[in-house]
Amino acid sequence: MRNIIIGVMGPGENASSEDLKNAYELGQIIAINNWVLLTGGRASGVMDAASRGAKQAGGLTVGILPSTNSQASEAVDIAIVTDLGQARNNINVLSSDVVIACGMGLGTASEVALALKNQKSVILLTTDSISYQFFRSYARDQLFQATTPQETIQLTHKILARLSLFETI
Repeated sequence: MRNIIIGVMGPGENASSEDLKNAYELGQIIAINNWVLLTGGRASGVMDAASRGAKQAGGLTVGILPSTNSQASEAVDIAIVTDLGQARNNINVLSSDVVIACGMGLGTASEVALALKNQKSVILLTTDSISYQFFRSYARDQLFQATTPQETIQLTHKILARLSLFETI
């Protein structure tokens, strides 16, 4: 069976301290579950925090970089240079079995929209009810909301089981 890939998307430079804390913890838990972490790969914000968390826990990290001169996070094991700018968001979501949005920004919103349009399951790790209600109006069955990294991972297990990618214990 192939490796399960969990995409963690979120703000770069504008990530809040709560986003960074949650992303780091998500990265750790993703690694503990032996899943591959996929991010936007840069040494910034949620991408960097999730990658550092996964590396700290011994996980495998993949970064899909927007340009040829992007600064990859030191915690990215496999850096994929695309020179596609924001178009790389489609690669991020199509390559992920589950997409987790940790925080929200315009780039993250585009990734959530692309994931939902492509029938991917998305978990919003946020207390932001406005973003949740907006995306939920377009994709009820694929969109979930969590307020903690632990709750996010519980939802991820359920989604993967539903997709027959993971056995529940």
